[in-house]
Amino acid sequence: MARRDEGRMKAETVADRSGSESAADDSGSHTPVPTPAGSASLSARAREAVLQRIVDRRYAQGDRLVEREVAEELSMSRVPVREALRALVAEGLLELLPHSGVRVRRLEYADVEHLYEVWEPLAVQASRLAARAVAAGDTGRLAALEATLRQAESAAASDEGTREVAAHTAFHEGVVAMSGNPLLTRTMEQLSWQLRLLFGMREEPAHMRAQHAEMYRHISAGDMEAAAASTLLHVRDSRTVALRSLFGDA
Repeated sequence: MARRDEGRMKAETVADRSGSESAADDSGSHTPVPTPAGSASLSARAREAVLQRIVDRRYAQGDRLVEREVAEELSMSRVPVREALRALVAEGLLELLPHSGVRVRRLEYADVEHLYEVWEPLAVQASRLAARAVAAGDTGRLAALEATLRQAESAAASDEGTREVAAHTAFHEGVVAMSGNPLLTRTMEQLSWQLRLLFGMREEPAHMRAQHAEMYRHISAGDMEAAAASTLLHVRDSRTVALRSLFGDA
């Protein structure tokens, strides 16, 4: 009797173990579902790619973008591209067309005015804080900042407009990085692509490079107020150049 009970208990134990293993096997056999983080990463890559095409004018102002065609061009599925296009609509770089997708938004006079109204005080403060950091002994980023000046000169000498714009953008981003203010950095990141787009559309006269060099001279000397003043002059001159280039407004 005891042996029969022992045998029954062993059989039930084996059955329980087998059932547990089967459940584990069933669980392991499911196809993994893509994580939201992975999807977000793809949509971020798609956004960056579309933005770059807008900045270098492969997607010109007024161009209609078809989700399927963009996905094929980027070798991506349509889902992350759709998410990227929606994000760019929300950011104001694309606009919805009734029943026909999106198009690259045309910059209006007011758009440029609004951008400079926001950028001017931020750029001035970034230069002031960068000079303060240098005066306090933080000179680690000066070499990289100076390198952007040489890159701009080299690009201008070779008549490589896209590379020159990239160098000018890198200079301003470098000044912001030197400021040491994370809130200012995050705020400027929101303007970054709009500034790149604007820089790519306007003229790049030689005196703008000279103004960058002047800003660098004051920042590297740790002169806060001179750095701020030279930046204010530069941003206001940049506004004039942009409006003249885009709208013929002196």
